[in-house]
Amino acid sequence: MAQLYIRDLKLSHFRSHGAGRIAAEGRPVAIYGPNGSGKTNILEAVSLFSPGRGMRRAAARDMSKRPEAIGWKLSAVICSDDRTYEVETGSQDGAARSVRIDGKPAAQTALGRIARVVWLVPSMDRLWIEAADGRRRFLDRLTLSFFPEHSDHALDYEKAMRERNRLLKAEVRDSHWYGALEAQMARSGAAIHRSRLAALERIRSAQKGAETAFPAAELELIQSEGAMPETEENLREALAESRFRDMAAGRALVGPHRSDLYGVFAAKGVPARDSSTGEQKALLISLILANARALKAELGAPPIALLDEVAAHLDADRRAALYDEICALGAQAWMTGTGPELFAELDGRAQYLEVSERDGVSSIVPAMGKKD
Repeated sequence: MAQLYIRDLKLSHFRSHGAGRIAAEGRPVAIYGPNGSGKTNILEAVSLFSPGRGMRRAAARDMSKRPEAIGWKLSAVICSDDRTYEVETGSQDGAARSVRIDGKPAAQTALGRIARVVWLVPSMDRLWIEAADGRRRFLDRLTLSFFPEHSDHALDYEKAMRERNRLLKAEVRDSHWYGALEAQMARSGAAIHRSRLAALERIRSAQKGAETAFPAAELELIQSEGAMPETEENLREALAESRFRDMAAGRALVGPHRSDLYGVFAAKGVPARDSSTGEQKALLISLILANARALKAELGAPPIALLDEVAAHLDADRRAALYDEICALGAQAWMTGTGPELFAELDGRAQYLEVSERDGVSSIVPAMGKKD
């Protein structure tokens, strides 16, 4: 079976880690240690080998170890099927982060063609009850895992929309100022919408017939006001027709930035937002697992999965079910917890690392798991 995994990870002046190195394998990585020791920082480092700002959405300057703040660097050997890539990313003097692949400068979007990374972090527990922008970010991460070019479309759309909003707030009424910007928003916006719908269809297919201990979610892409125009031409026309309404609001009121992800607990027919806290968490895990299954079906290898403090919110049976599914997928899952007992159900199927902190510096050492 084809596999995607990080074989060697080095951290330099990243967050709490002055220097660290992890020689990893293809199997899951169970990381444990007290709160504040730097476990999540390791997962964030791995997340930066995919396009975007990582799982914390932090600015590059904020990732540098304090108080030195001299910049940071991450490097990894990434094994993807029969190929090996040497990847570096980092930032100096607060500049935007750079990327090098096999010694050559590269765009962040190139990372998405090497490594697919999915994650679940505690802040996502409020997904179903928070504002729509959080659900859009979640959906866009799913979409990006299937379509690396999705980030380019999103950047182009945001740039054109900011310029158009500037004109709206200045109450510019000359249509010639809007034409090119709305054409760009229409091109990128239609591509964003198509990719989101395609990603949701892949998730739905991955949930069908899957034998899993986690409940399936029925997902739908909805629009906060009216319907999202599905074609480039229709979106361009809708933007032109909405100018004066948008001018009164000071922002664009139509487009993919107004979309929302609606979820239903399929077995009960209950909206995800009205489900219990435990059910909402189980639905989230189900979606991440479906994302991984869909990627494996499409690409031949499961993605790298980052699961931060996920075990603490599950009982022993659910933990065992989660670990069994991860191992059956063949995914390299990087997981964190406060103690080795949270990974007992892995029963030796993982690589164990213990993280501790002393005098503001985190250390990483190989460790043994605990079965009871």
